[in-house]
Amino acid sequence: MHISGSSRSIRLQVLLAVVSLWLGIGASSVARAQDIEPRAYSNAPVGVNFLITGYAYTEGAVPFDASLPVENAQLRTSSAVLAYARVLDLWGKSGKFDAIVPYTSLSGTAELAGQPVEREANGLADARFRLSVNLYGAPALTLQEFRNYEQDLIVGASLQVSVPWGQYDSSRVVNIGTNRWSFKPEVGISQAVGPWTVEFQAAAAFFTDNKDFFGGNTRSQDPIYSLQGHVIYGSRSGIWGSLDATYFTGGRTTVNGVTKDDLQENWRVGGTLAFPVDARNSVKLYASSGVSARTGNNYDLVGIAWQYRWGAGL
Repeated sequence: MHISGSSRSIRLQVLLAVVSLWLGIGASSVARAQDIEPRAYSNAPVGVNFLITGYAYTEGAVPFDASLPVENAQLRTSSAVLAYARVLDLWGKSGKFDAIVPYTSLSGTAELAGQPVEREANGLADARFRLSVNLYGAPALTLQEFRNYEQDLIVGASLQVSVPWGQYDSSRVVNIGTNRWSFKPEVGISQAVGPWTVEFQAAAAFFTDNKDFFGGNTRSQDPIYSLQGHVIYGSRSGIWGSLDATYFTGGRTTVNGVTKDDLQENWRVGGTLAFPVDARNSVKLYASSGVSARTGNNYDLVGIAWQYRWGAGL
């Protein structure tokens, strides 16, 4: 079948867009307060669907309970992730709905009240659902309309909800699930200049109480406030890479009315590389590491994800 030059141009531009519209299924599937997610606010044709599978390995003081402080932790996790997303038309603005379900295996040791403890667990982590909208600079476009779109400045916002469906054992201090809900509103800006894009995001994570924490105690947590930034370079072939950093603070916990000395002040840095395989498939490689942490809950992460897309006439 003959494909016109115009059709090729549309397909190439759409390919560049959808390769860059990745879900944050790496660090965020393990520690939601420490998300590192480039390209969270970008544009793609309305009606495009994404199915993403991935694998991530972490080692260190992995904070499953959104910065749960553990001392001298040597924890290892292997996580398989399944995610779905769809590009939406939200009152003339481009938006996105996504759902992420991780399955994790955990093993290792840590110290609780000065005593060594061991932990092995397998099960689902908390599922997450998010709705985002690009408020400025990224209108809702059909496949044909997207042909003439070029990114300049995009301003977006999102709300992510974490549902307590994950594996949880109240007799253990370290769990895969959190046994509570969390809500994370975020705003982001993305400025493109030629092949370069600079992004900044600011978010706050709010938590309900865990009323069955470690033997039936009640644990509450202050909001965690985070900032992240990305410098991204994209080639005309659809390959892009980014240098990433995030800082977060807050999250002091209270157990049965007693406030703990576990205020978070953490830095993480990482990198991301994504490239297309063909018109419908692409691969992402990513890694990150803790630079500093007030309570010692740093960890290292490496991962890979495969993205398949369809719909909107692709």
